[in-house]
Amino acid sequence: MGEKCEEVEKMWKDYLLYIGENVNSNNKKYDSWYFCDNEKSANDLAELTKKGIKRGTTSLYFLYEIENEKLPKVNEYNVITDWYGNPKCIIKTKNVTIISFKDVDDEFAAIEGEGDKSLEYWRKVHIEFFSKELNRFNLKFTEDMLVVFEEFEVVYRDVESSS
Repeated sequence: MGEKCEEVEKMWKDYLLYIGENVNSNNKKYDSWYFCDNEKSANDLAELTKKGIKRGTTSLYFLYEIENEKLPKVNEYNVITDWYGNPKCIIKTKNVTIISFKDVDDEFAAIEGEGDKSLEYWRKVHIEFFSKELNRFNLKFTEDMLVVFEEFEVVYRDVESSS
């Protein structure tokens, strides 16, 4: 994975140069990750994000608590990769909303940009995914569970990868 980390770091440095920042002395930080838990979804969602179609993502609030991870924050940067760690684009968080799953609406579903962008599709795939995630903890999904909806914008995409 070392080589892939170098590619992610190179994309980050290219972005800083693109926005006129000094690569060696700036206070901007980033994380790097891929969507989902399988190769096809991770790669497909990275492409949707790179193209600006996918502009948000939803996670279970419970998982942040149990895995002791920090919640996303407005103005944070993330390098989105494919399954293999190849950087596809850089996103910046615009908004973070914590809401009950049952209260997610058509607008959130459309922002996520997956499938046919309908709330029905969104609910189906997220119930399946969240149920599988919770199964690891012997828990059952309920629609009263809180989700973290992160809205973002693509701020940089590699020229070579913008096909």
